[in-house]
Amino acid sequence: MRVLLFTGKGGVGKSTVAAGTAAAAARSGRRTLVLSTDAAHSLGDVYGVPAGPEPTEVAERLFVAQVDAQRRFEQSWAQIQEYLRGVLDVAGVDPVAAEELTVLPGAEEVLALLELRAQARQGQWDVIVVDCAPTAETLRLLALPEALGWYMTRVFPVQRRMVRTLGPVLGRAAGVPMPGDPVFGAVEDLLRELGEVRELLTGPGASVRLVLTPERVVLAEARRSWTTLSLLGYAVDGVVANRVFPGAEGDEWREGWVRAQAEVLRDLERSFDGLPVWRAAYRAEEPVGEQAVAAMALDLYAGQDPVAPPAGRAPFRVERSGAHLVMTVRLPLVGPKEVELARRGDDLLVTVGSYRRVLSLPSAVHALPLAGARVEGGNLQVRFEEKVT
Repeated sequence: MRVLLFTGKGGVGKSTVAAGTAAAAARSGRRTLVLSTDAAHSLGDVYGVPAGPEPTEVAERLFVAQVDAQRRFEQSWAQIQEYLRGVLDVAGVDPVAAEELTVLPGAEEVLALLELRAQARQGQWDVIVVDCAPTAETLRLLALPEALGWYMTRVFPVQRRMVRTLGPVLGRAAGVPMPGDPVFGAVEDLLRELGEVRELLTGPGASVRLVLTPERVVLAEARRSWTTLSLLGYAVDGVVANRVFPGAEGDEWREGWVRAQAEVLRDLERSFDGLPVWRAAYRAEEPVGEQAVAAMALDLYAGQDPVAPPAGRAPFRVERSGAHLVMTVRLPLVGPKEVELARRGDDLLVTVGSYRRVLSLPSAVHALPLAGARVEGGNLQVRFEEKVT
């Protein structure tokens, strides 16, 4: 199964490109679902059909769905929320306020991931195209599975043992109920499901595609997104430059835009060297409806497979090189001074800008001393010295 996620700065036409790519995939004979995880759902508007939480058929082999965050919340968070409401009730918080306070920030993003997992597990789709939230929200969304997985393996078992041992005493001392096994079980289930999501999204059949318009600010954000997505272990397989002005001799205003965009497009090609860059012309009217977005996508990909699997090597790998094991993390558009590296036990902490990834080291290098690290050719290479026996 192929999973393709589209993201980009708000207003660049991300939903239209995602919808068109899905339509083109369906027309190539693959059963395709296009799923929106953006709180501001617009896929139904793009196709000109009503869309809800259940897959709705748009055309032959093409279906659309929008995540119902409330329904997913009730399915996956109800037991945890009930416990939190009990704690707030003891604290004297108004029940209506308690209901709002137990809807944790970012819950919708977590639930969107679970819906993607549920659809993938059904086994009825050849392709799932995901219309993600704007870039910042998508990056937080994709960072969740690994971050919570780290918590699950390092902190959660200790907390659970403490509550089992000291729960009654802590409850009396604090005056609030301690979480029981059902609550811990619900958290455990949630984190296990998110781990499965990460396996799906970092697998060989999944990748992210960046959508942008030829503007300086938008390009700068796309560059940062490529670096951060690579740091998080997600493959970026291409860039779509949307709303490119066609030339128009005699129209001074439009020619000014053409020149400005051409300069940005040159920088775009240099910035994303090694990745395919597709260009979508600014059309005379907004593409709405399956036929219109499919035609746009067919022009965009110009005979190429619109959902071809990502080419190139994985963003994270460990290989042997002489007397060393070398761990490579893809970090495009980053210089040595922009990367901070630290080792903490069996974890490697890699920080780029405001994003940090905690990499659990493979068992093969747990006991090996760190021999050095460098950033070269868009890759962070960390060397571990093998023991001589």
